[in-house]
Amino acid sequence: MNQIISRVTFAFLLAVSTATTGHSEDFPSDEVRRIVKEGIQAGKCPGAVVAIGFDGRTVFQSAFGDRQVEPTKVPMTEDTIFDLASLTKPIATATSVMILADQGKISIDDPVSQYLPDFASHDKESVTIRHLLLHTSGLIPDNGMSDYKGTHAESITNLMNQKLRSPPGTRFRYSDVGFMVLGELVEQVSGKPLNEFAQQNIFEPLKMKNTNFRSIGQDDERCATTQQREGHWMRGEVHDPRCYALGGIAGHAGLFSTAEDLSKLANVLLNSGKNEDVSLFSQSTFDAMTTGIKVPSASEYQIQLRSLGWDKQSGYSSNRGKSMSESAFGHGGFTGTAIWIDPERKLYVIFLSNRVHPDGKGSVNSLAGEIGTIAADWAIEQLRSSETR
Repeated sequence: MNQIISRVTFAFLLAVSTATTGHSEDFPSDEVRRIVKEGIQAGKCPGAVVAIGFDGRTVFQSAFGDRQVEPTKVPMTEDTIFDLASLTKPIATATSVMILADQGKISIDDPVSQYLPDFASHDKESVTIRHLLLHTSGLIPDNGMSDYKGTHAESITNLMNQKLRSPPGTRFRYSDVGFMVLGELVEQVSGKPLNEFAQQNIFEPLKMKNTNFRSIGQDDERCATTQQREGHWMRGEVHDPRCYALGGIAGHAGLFSTAEDLSKLANVLLNSGKNEDVSLFSQSTFDAMTTGIKVPSASEYQIQLRSLGWDKQSGYSSNRGKSMSESAFGHGGFTGTAIWIDPERKLYVIFLSNRVHPDGKGSVNSLAGEIGTIAADWAIEQLRSSETR
C-alpha cells in the first residue's frame, strides 16, 4: 500500500513539476532550442528567454545564452528582467487608454486636443486618439533630440508643438511621438503619471511583480545589459534616448518586465482581458482593441492591418508566426523583444532578448517569427486532435 501511495505521490509531484517548469512532453522543445542556439551562435543576440503558452498552461519556457557578455559574462536566467522598448506601447500605454475608454472617461474618436489643448497647434485639431493608436496621425516617427535639451516641461511643450507630415488618416507612419502624446493624455485624463496608472490598473491587479518603469541612473544586476551610455553599461536603465531624456517614463518606451510577468498578461488577453480575479475591460472594449483595421499603405498592393495599439499584419510583423490566425495580435521592441497572442490558436509566444548588446548589431525578428511559426503549427495540431476526440 505504501508503495502504491508513493507511486501516486511521485506521479502527482511530477505532474506539478512539469506544469511549473513550463514544458509539455509533446511540444517540439528541441526544435525551438535548436534554432535559438543557432541564432545565438550566429550573433543574432547574446541570449534570450522564450515562453510559450497554450490553452491556459505554459508549454515551454527556457533561458539561453548570456544576459551580458561585456565587460564580463553573466548567464541568462528565466527571471531576467528586460528592457521591453516598444512593447511599452501596447502593454502600458494602449491598454491604459482602452481602460480609460472602458471607464467612459474618453472616446477613442475624440480629438486629442480635447484633453491636451496645446496639441492643437499647427492644424492638429482633427487628430484623434484613434489616429495615434493606429499610427495614422501624420506625426513624424521621432522628433529631434534637440527638443529634449531643456526641462521636462519644455520637452513636453516641444512634443505638443510638432507639425504634421501628412493629413490625419491618410498614411500609416509608425510614430514614437504619437505614443508619447498618448502617455501624456493618460496622465491628463487620469490625474496620474502613466507609470502609476499602469501599475495600479494593469500590473498590480495581474500580480506582475517585476513589471514597471524605472528611474534613470539605476544599475540592476537582475536586468539584461544593453549598450553603453556616457561611459557605463545600461543595465536596468532605459535604452531609448528620448525616454531616457524624459526620466525613464514615456508612452513609447521605458517598460521593463520578465517572461513570467508577460505570460500572466498574455493569458488574461487570451481570455479577453479577464481572469478569475481581474477584468481589465469589457468584451466590447477588448474586441475594439484587437480587431484588425486596414491602415493606408504606401503601396496599393500591400494590405497592412493594425489594431488599437497592437500590430496585426504589417511591415513590422516579421516577428509574427506565419501560421498564426487572423485573430493574432502582437508587437516588437527595438531592444530585441516580441510578444504575440493568438486567441483562435489559444496561444501566446514571448521572445525576450537584448539583441543590442554589446554593439547594437544583433537581429532577432526573423528568429522570433520562426519560433512563433513552430508554436502555431503545433497549436493547430493540438486543436485538431481535441476536435476528433
